[in-house]
Amino acid sequence: MLYLLRHLVANLTLCRTRREQKIAMTTRAEQKEKTRLTIIQAALTLSEDKGFNALSLREVTREANIAPATFYRHFDDMEELGLVLVDQVGLTLRQIMRKARQRIRNNGSVIETSVETFFEYMNLNPQLFRLLASGLNSGPIQFRQALQKEKRRFIEELADDLNQDTRLKLVPLAAELMVNQVFIAGIEALDKTNPDIKLIKSNLVQQLRMAFLGSINIKNT
Repeated sequence: MLYLLRHLVANLTLCRTRREQKIAMTTRAEQKEKTRLTIIQAALTLSEDKGFNALSLREVTREANIAPATFYRHFDDMEELGLVLVDQVGLTLRQIMRKARQRIRNNGSVIETSVETFFEYMNLNPQLFRLLASGLNSGPIQFRQALQKEKRRFIEELADDLNQDTRLKLVPLAAELMVNQVFIAGIEALDKTNPDIKLIKSNLVQQLRMAFLGSINIKNT
């Protein structure tokens, strides 16, 4: 009987220890992810004023309120952090595309719905779009190439959608023109007041309609 009691207590102790270890591991993982996100947010905040390519590791760690050694537990260097930010940009662009498609399926106007969706996400993620605006043409070549790759993927997804309309010609070129116009308008709207943004959106809709009609009427050469 005593042996059984001892065995039961030992099993209960072992289960409690394992449960406590699991909780501790979960807590450490959560804290690690929290610190990683803090570093990412610090880089985004600082890059609004001076661009990511002008940031130093020390500036980022100071903004995140961590030691440089902590930074290296999450990223090898600033270049790796930059590529993680690019991944965030790409994720947001894909979310825009998915949301626009969903709304269009619900009987939304293709151009107006796409413009509204883009600006909605831009307003929710202004720091990412500032990063996109500044990084496409400046900064380390690997950083620029990664952003350009995400932009190209966005263009290709739009081209896939446009190809469903058999009236359109030179679809890849039309998709690139449309995306360029959307990005230009988005960048212009970042620091504008609501009345100015409304005008920018209205002009963008007209520009995209012109590109759409041009793709229908252009003659292949």
